[in-house]
Amino acid sequence: MRHIRRFFQQIHKNRPLRWIGILFASGVIGVGVLLLTIYVSAYLLGAPPLTTAQNTVYYSANGTKIGEEHNIENRYWVELDQIEPMLIEATVQAEDQHFYDHNGFDYKRILAALLVDIRTGSKREGASTITQQYARNLYLSHDKTWARKIKEAFYTVRLELFYDKDELLEGYLNTIYYGHGAYGIEAASRYFFDKGSNDLSLAEATLLAGIPNGPSYYSPIYNFENAKKRQKRILSVLEEKEVISEQSAYLAEREAITVNEAAPTTVDSIAPYFQDIVLAEMEEILDEDRASIRTAGYNVYTTLKAPHQEELKKSIENRIEDTSELQVGSIAMNPTNGAITGMIGGRDYTESPYNRAVQAKRMVGSAFKPILYYTALTYGYTPATTLISKPTNFLLADGTSYHPSNYNGYYADRPVTLAQALAVSDNIYAMKTHIFLKPKRLINTAREFGITSRLDPVPSLALGTASVNVKEMVTAYSMLANGGKSVDPYMIEKITDADGKVLYEHKASEQKQVLDAQQTFILNQLMTGMFDPTLSGYMHVTGDSIAHRLEHTYAGKSGTTESDNWMIGYSPKLVMGIWTGYDDNSPVEKVADRTAAKQIWADFIISAHDGDAVQNFPVPSGIIAAYIDPTSGELSTPYCEKSKLMYFVKGTEPTEYCSLHWPED
Repeated sequence: MRHIRRFFQQIHKNRPLRWIGILFASGVIGVGVLLLTIYVSAYLLGAPPLTTAQNTVYYSANGTKIGEEHNIENRYWVELDQIEPMLIEATVQAEDQHFYDHNGFDYKRILAALLVDIRTGSKREGASTITQQYARNLYLSHDKTWARKIKEAFYTVRLELFYDKDELLEGYLNTIYYGHGAYGIEAASRYFFDKGSNDLSLAEATLLAGIPNGPSYYSPIYNFENAKKRQKRILSVLEEKEVISEQSAYLAEREAITVNEAAPTTVDSIAPYFQDIVLAEMEEILDEDRASIRTAGYNVYTTLKAPHQEELKKSIENRIEDTSELQVGSIAMNPTNGAITGMIGGRDYTESPYNRAVQAKRMVGSAFKPILYYTALTYGYTPATTLISKPTNFLLADGTSYHPSNYNGYYADRPVTLAQALAVSDNIYAMKTHIFLKPKRLINTAREFGITSRLDPVPSLALGTASVNVKEMVTAYSMLANGGKSVDPYMIEKITDADGKVLYEHKASEQKQVLDAQQTFILNQLMTGMFDPTLSGYMHVTGDSIAHRLEHTYAGKSGTTESDNWMIGYSPKLVMGIWTGYDDNSPVEKVADRTAAKQIWADFIISAHDGDAVQNFPVPSGIIAAYIDPTSGELSTPYCEKSKLMYFVKGTEPTEYCSLHWPED
């Protein structure tokens, strides 16, 4: 008592200490008043509900519902006495060892976490009890803000005031997220082990108990090694607390665990692959994890056009046999703003949620050539530029040789124009152009087109040996379709909360002129050539099999390798790209499988433009048109067998008439 009196006498005599004492006392009083207010308010409001049913809903561009997330915990709610006791004990030890002793808050952990947050200037260190986590899962988002933490504390007090510990623990175990769309211990147990939560072994129980701390990081499917390390720590704690014996811990750690990696996936969406990517975008936009987004009751308004999605799905089903193992990745995009209007990531989402339109990178083949020829146009080529197409052995700078070939060994054995070479996809013409330009120039141009995948400066790059995903290629072609402007693909127009409050709204990014408008227009016209039989000669134009079906003006390019088939084509208002192939990269040999990409593209593009007026690509100033003989590259005459209208930057058009075709004597 004497020491305390002396302390306060010193404070009274020492002015700085006096102010510190006053501030400290004020702070204590303030905290006390705040806590009293929270507890009184919590008591007056009464018991909060222990269930919530706020499913996040997805809508198409016209406002129709296209999908919905489900609160899986509502399907598999189990009573506490029906859960394996060791799983309950492992969860408590892993997440909140003092759960049965505190009033909802572990003050020592909170203080330690607060000091870390202050030192690092972040809000990332967690000290949440089971009650706090349950409150967050039920009523709040998972964003790391002080406002959310204060609300979380308020709900934690309400839960602790009106419910006993077992009720809270039961609710927690039935709502916590275990990854892979599994909410609650019963759903997780069925997902990972195909058995109920009361049938788990010690090894399985401790493996599951470690997952909620980081559902992705500790997923036994994605990161089995991480999951095992976490399991080992939990077993050690259980042994230390004498919940299990040393022998039990030893055996459980070494038990061979079989994880059900082919767990079933529930699909309730006309575009599940699209919905997955939207969910990933929402994580970045809202800075929340998937678990909170799925159950937050958000309304997500997307760019998806239901008719586009349905036509994609129908075309794929019609053109690929049920027994075929051929896979597919496809995206439809509005080139004027980057809105993705349709997406298919595979044949069957329930069998494989892997999105081949976004995640897979496949060799693109000749679909890469438009980027090469745009580069050539900017370096002096014109549609009438001629090069000899014949078997050629290219001697490279490093002393090696490269001997590409044309499809089925067809060559013109004479000069051919760029217009014809692109239309029939002549590899010799492409290689000669590439070597003239140098590989680094092609890579630089590809970057301008938005291609971010790895590109090696090798001769074969001109023939599409780079591996690129469908989204990148469709984005690149969209820059051609819109006249050379930048494109920023997006899928979300607006997000609102359950009450309709707008949380996010897409703002159109400024479309900058990246490509030369004149050369872009010329390339667009050249790419209509794949559907123009007048350009057939020593080889058929590559779109010959579908050209007769098309009534509108389309530009495009196909690409073929031993194991990949691509078709990307567009009008001024819509781009669609599709890849087909086998997941294991095995050769595509069946004719029906090799031609599926073009047929699916044609089905879709015809349906998407049904009833529309024919729309041509806008002509920029400084462009002149001339009828050209596609063989000689000179102005055509009445004696030429074929004549093709080609476009040139004014001053670069041919001035000589065809010297190959003369009147017969």
